[in-house]
Amino acid sequence: MKYSKYSAVIVGSGIAGLYAALKIEQQLDLPDGILLITKSKLGESNSYYAQGGMVAVLKENENDSVESHVTDTIKAGAGLSELNTIKFISENSDKVVKDLLTFGVEFDRDENGNFTLTKEAAHSVNRILHSGGDATGREMEIALCHTLQNNKNIDVYENTIAVELLVKDSVCGGVIVYNDETKEYETVYSKTLIMATGGLGQLYKYTTNPIGATGDGFALCYNAGTTLQDMEFVQFHPTALAFDGAENRFLISEAVRGEGAKLCDEFGMQFMAKYHEKRELAPRDIVARSIYCEMNNNGDPCVFLDATGIGEEKLLKRFPTIAKKCKEYGIDITTDLIPVAPAAHYFMGGVKTNLKGETSIKGLYAIGEVSSTGLHGGNRLASNSLLECVVCAYEVALFLKNSDLSFELSQDDKFNNIVEEYSHKVDELEYDVKDLKTELQDVMWNCVGIFRNESTLNSALNIIEKLEKQFGRVNVCLSKDEYELRNMLITAKLIVLSALRRQESRGAHYRVDYLNTNEVCEHSMLNKIEGELNFVK
Repeated sequence: MKYSKYSAVIVGSGIAGLYAALKIEQQLDLPDGILLITKSKLGESNSYYAQGGMVAVLKENENDSVESHVTDTIKAGAGLSELNTIKFISENSDKVVKDLLTFGVEFDRDENGNFTLTKEAAHSVNRILHSGGDATGREMEIALCHTLQNNKNIDVYENTIAVELLVKDSVCGGVIVYNDETKEYETVYSKTLIMATGGLGQLYKYTTNPIGATGDGFALCYNAGTTLQDMEFVQFHPTALAFDGAENRFLISEAVRGEGAKLCDEFGMQFMAKYHEKRELAPRDIVARSIYCEMNNNGDPCVFLDATGIGEEKLLKRFPTIAKKCKEYGIDITTDLIPVAPAAHYFMGGVKTNLKGETSIKGLYAIGEVSSTGLHGGNRLASNSLLECVVCAYEVALFLKNSDLSFELSQDDKFNNIVEEYSHKVDELEYDVKDLKTELQDVMWNCVGIFRNESTLNSALNIIEKLEKQFGRVNVCLSKDEYELRNMLITAKLIVLSALRRQESRGAHYRVDYLNTNEVCEHSMLNKIEGELNFVK
């Protein structure tokens, strides 16, 4: 096994991880440098697929205010959003947007050089920045990757997956990683480990997330004893392109509805007025459930989005990526209805942190979708996610600015027992990982999806426990695929157990056997103590 040490290690190469690496390098004295780890190629992340845009309460936007953004976020969050968290992130949005420009990030502007702002569901004013029309995440990711690749003080490990965090006595000292190309392990020691591993959409049969979104960070942090929060809250995007055959479904951005597109059946009959006064611009959980009901009532695999009323010129200029992808399926968005259906999209729960990224483990930080700051609550407001990524990345770098990141490893290092386990040869019994993943994805979609009840959740739990026994591996695995399956099973089980425990309907967590929302609004928190799941009271 190889050994190395760094002043700071970041796991994940989405926008949160990239920006954190660049800000830390910019602000800190780093005697041992920075390492950024990605389990795919640099730039392949959930962030890359974020189309709609990023919220920003800009000082020059006279129609907007922090108070307005806070109000909109609280309404969407179904009572679980934290007021101080929302206010802080909103207040810092202008500063962070201007800072991103110095790292090569650009947002679309009008002919006068002013940012063009759009509106999405549940927002009261236009405050969404976008880039490349409908490719905001991609453009931000590309710009930050380019800047990072030209920074000689940041090392990058590609095709490398984190497999275990080095934690003892609630202190983190680094991470063990596995390179899927060389089939080698490496122990990376560091007093500062930042998890920016993204989401978990691949736990579900239908998702907008790329193939790498397998919930690794949640499982790793749980196994290390970190406190996790609100694991039952999975957001299903209402409008994904309803074609099968790929690992994920292409997202039809909420911004299309923000510009005036209408949901309808195959004959063009609109239906959202039956479900909510804001129709297409109702909160995401309501729109997703409404579409799902229409599909079930009519026995159809999808509904349709009619964007023709937006106008050809504006439609093609504003949504070039969507137009191109739909054309591949023979759909002209200027004249045709777009077939859409809900898909797992974003995870509101995660590793409990404060705004500095601190977790319940000293030296371990979490930012981006893997974290749970209290911003999103039970139902994320559109385009708040990228804002949370960059503000929290900025804050963790600022928090570490005055930290001493140097350290020496003693001969009797306290993590030796953990490291030793990965030096032993594992039995080479082969498991059909692909089939096991598919079965897990099916049960999560059918039993732990948009509508839930005690019976379906218990069925899911039984099947997950059966899959755990079939798989057989708990710690050391043979490949990246096996580690992903291990993490998926752990994370899926936490979602199911948390969903069983929350006996109410709130935001994206909708239980048909508990339709009412409880008067007392509480976060659900859990951790692992002495090898057993523990719900924190």
